[in-house]
Amino acid sequence: MTVQRFLENPFLLPNQQESWQAKAVFNPCVIKENTQRYRLLCRAQSALQQHLGITRSVATIGTASGTDGLHFNRLKQLIKPEENWERFGCEDPRVTQVGDRYYIFYTALSIYPFEARGIRVGVAITQDFHTLQEKHLVTPFNAKAMALFPEKVNGKFAVVLTANTDRPPAKIAIALFDRIEQIWSESYWEAWYASLDHSVVPLLRSSQDHLEVGAAPIKTSSGWLLIYSYIQNYFSPEKRVFGIEAVLLDEKNLYKVIGRTAQPLLVPAAAYELKGEIPNVIFPSGALLEGEQLIIYYGAADTTCCAATIAVNHLLNTIREKKEKIFFCSPCIAQGFQRYQGNPIITPRPEFSWEAKATFNPAAIYEQGKFHLIYRAMSHEDTSVFGYASSYDGVSIDERLSFPIYVPTESFEQKLRPGNSGCEDPRITKMDDRFYLFYTAFDGYTPRVAFTSIRIGDFLQKKWNWSTPIVITPPGIDDKDACLLSRKIRDKYVIFHRANNEIRINYVDSLIFSPHQHLEHGGYVIKPRKEYWDNRKFGIAAPPIETEHGWLLFFHRVSVPGNVYKIEALLLDRNNPERVIGETDATLIEPEMDYEKVNHVYNVVFPCGAVLLNNEVYLYYGGADQVVAVAKMCVDDLFKRLGI
Repeated sequence: MTVQRFLENPFLLPNQQESWQAKAVFNPCVIKENTQRYRLLCRAQSALQQHLGITRSVATIGTASGTDGLHFNRLKQLIKPEENWERFGCEDPRVTQVGDRYYIFYTALSIYPFEARGIRVGVAITQDFHTLQEKHLVTPFNAKAMALFPEKVNGKFAVVLTANTDRPPAKIAIALFDRIEQIWSESYWEAWYASLDHSVVPLLRSSQDHLEVGAAPIKTSSGWLLIYSYIQNYFSPEKRVFGIEAVLLDEKNLYKVIGRTAQPLLVPAAAYELKGEIPNVIFPSGALLEGEQLIIYYGAADTTCCAATIAVNHLLNTIREKKEKIFFCSPCIAQGFQRYQGNPIITPRPEFSWEAKATFNPAAIYEQGKFHLIYRAMSHEDTSVFGYASSYDGVSIDERLSFPIYVPTESFEQKLRPGNSGCEDPRITKMDDRFYLFYTAFDGYTPRVAFTSIRIGDFLQKKWNWSTPIVITPPGIDDKDACLLSRKIRDKYVIFHRANNEIRINYVDSLIFSPHQHLEHGGYVIKPRKEYWDNRKFGIAAPPIETEHGWLLFFHRVSVPGNVYKIEALLLDRNNPERVIGETDATLIEPEMDYEKVNHVYNVVFPCGAVLLNNEVYLYYGGADQVVAVAKMCVDDLFKRLGI
């Protein structure tokens, strides 16, 4: 992607003749006042001076005008510390015009030495850039880089901001207002911050990275374009890389990401970006659409003001580029499952603590024209909960909630010692008017089988009214990989689970278990007809799928040495499911891709969900106990492999 630096960069330098801007002028934003005049605002750093009894450089905000957006007259000071909440500095302005007023949002510093609770957002309001009509503290919490959308969205004023910039992970988020005066309402922000995760646009790729809103959003024919700062390896100074990236948000739904750049548009490379007050820094703070060109304004090395341009249509086409929904063949397994080219389809989101470490092992069910995925999510405290995502086509995630839909509540799934605990590896079954969710309940000592259920109507309306979970395997005995068959056999419910490293089946009269009632471990053993010399254990993958030929059951086997997970399939008799009537002759899918071979646990493909739709089986699996992936296979080819 071609981004051209302005040949006259830096276009604005500090003026050592004026103390308030003698050290640095950087992080500029530009707005068009009328057809002939452009207005620039930027942060200015003073020479060392006495300020509130401390000798230090003080940040204020300067302004200048020009006629072409790249050349400006002499900088004049506009915003300086006056209120207690900004007494130690005013930094990094973003300006938006609404009616005849300009709203300038900036970072307000109230504590020195600087700390998170004293780094917040303020706003100054002007009509002419000469005098200020109003000033307000906006956020009562740590935040930076707020910008106002230039027009209402769905009848509401909207801002984008970075919350928790100095208490990572930083979160880019959206806030909506009925009245513009709500923007500086403390009660509004306290309520908003209490539910912050519901407002986040998750863009972090790694918990080791950092990000911050750059320019005020720009409306395009494709949606709202947001230029922002993305810093790779932020917490490792020797590896840190400052970059400028872009994301496109839906015009009506600001929380929906249409697309984003996969790589930085710009990283430090020019001499004026590599050397300065803080070397190797570029920070986007403004953007302006001029015809077919997008001008990106940025600070270089926290010292000077610079600009770069890119053809906006080229940028939008790159962001909107849709990957073909290609499923490619495994290089090693002939006629097996074909992986989706866009894998993984779900990855951890560092903004949300409950799923910051891993997202994997998904249950899957197809209902009312959508694939519904319930995936295991793990925090950095190694507690597992369940998240929700959905897809219309089976591969592109159309919705993903910012909060878990199911969390540990009972003693048998509470953490009793450091390490893994919680609700693991869900498998979902539809029976009558309910979805039954079987999962592994783990207290840190012994994994046991538990289940809950929910009315289908509640599930589809995202009313997470789960029944009280019940544990149904004995304490002290390792038992997991469980599911419920989707219909009764001989008037009994059929439960699959894994005990003694074998697939077992139990028939029960009722799904109402008394407090001390457990599955008997003398149930039928279901295993392949042939024995594998290198297997350590067997367990079911997804719940069995009923077909005209029998119950299609995918299972995993773990080979030694190496503990490599491999997936195969059995065909079980429709009315006697403990009887195996068909078996695949070789592995259907095994670890080959990086996302399956290397991460929290090496060499793992672990399906918990499968959907048969339009003669194709979609297999959803966890890769290396870290991510969610999908593969598919024609069911007729699968039956051939089963000897049908």
